Amino acid sequence: MTDQTTLETERLILRRFNLKDAPRVQLLAGDKAIAETTLNIPHPYEDGMAEEWIGTHEDQRNAGKLENFAIVQKEDNNLVGAIGLVIKREFESAEMGYWVGKPYWGKGYCTEAARAVLKYGFEQLELNRIHAHYMVSNSASAKVMEKIGMQYEGHLRQAIKKWGKFHDYKAYSILKSEYVQKS
Repeated sequence: MTDQTTLETERLILRRFNLKDAPRVQLLAGDKAIAETTLNIPHPYEDGMAEEWIGTHEDQRNAGKLENFAIVQKEDNNLVGAIGLVIKREFESAEMGYWVGKPYWGKGYCTEAARAVLKYGFEQLELNRIHAHYMVSNSASAKVMEKIGMQYEGHLRQAIKKWGKFHDYKAYSILKSEYVQKS
């Protein structure tokens, strides 16, 4: 694994973030609709937050704890979102997280990127399990998980609190043995 890891799909390039991406991250992630359905994206998304977030990636990646990718359209090099794995090396597992800017919803970009990251996680990082969860208000995220072969594991009632309100979330996962069978 090198710092230059780039993944390619039919329509997308998944590459490392750089500080030049910060204004675009702030614009897209700053949409309240993105923050409403994600656990770790604040609203408002203030100046400097994107640079700070991007600045955390290298140390975490070098420590083997994180693989984060900018989701970029091949045709125009336009950043449309982010996807990554929070890695627990001792368990050979990772949690997948992602967001796609609202103008790009419903175009299949997240599913396409998630398939590439799943493959990377199992084939390059040699993980055994990749899991994800979503707030029940974000059914589009569930569809992504199902389309990439993840299986439903459970419903966690009022497991998270965002903006002073408790939310349920649902958990999905896929094992390497299941991935191999489906690829």
